[in-house]
Amino acid sequence: MKHFLIKYRFKDGSEAAWREQIGRFIAAVEADATLNGRISYRCMRADNGSGEYYHLAATADDEAGKALQSRDFFKAYTEETKRVSGGTVEVLPLAIVAETSARP
Repeated sequence: MKHFLIKYRFKDGSEAAWREQIGRFIAAVEADATLNGRISYRCMRADNGSGEYYHLAATADDEAGKALQSRDFFKAYTEETKRVSGGTVEVLPLAIVAETSARP
């Protein structure tokens, strides 16, 4: 499994509309028979008023990641993420060093 942290500061547009867009993206992933169950995606916002957003994504395997990247809805979402962040998106691949057995 591969994990990624996507981080940026929201800068442009309506945050409510952006959250709806995020929800539509997640719904599209879950509706895709090839991706459902193979892609995990969470979006969080810093609760300090800074406008910082953090997305945690995980792919079950390389093929799932490639399939996601091939989807038009992924390409559109990626472009919109760049737009709302003013082009400041960082995508960091993560490697798990250690973890608990519980996954809430």
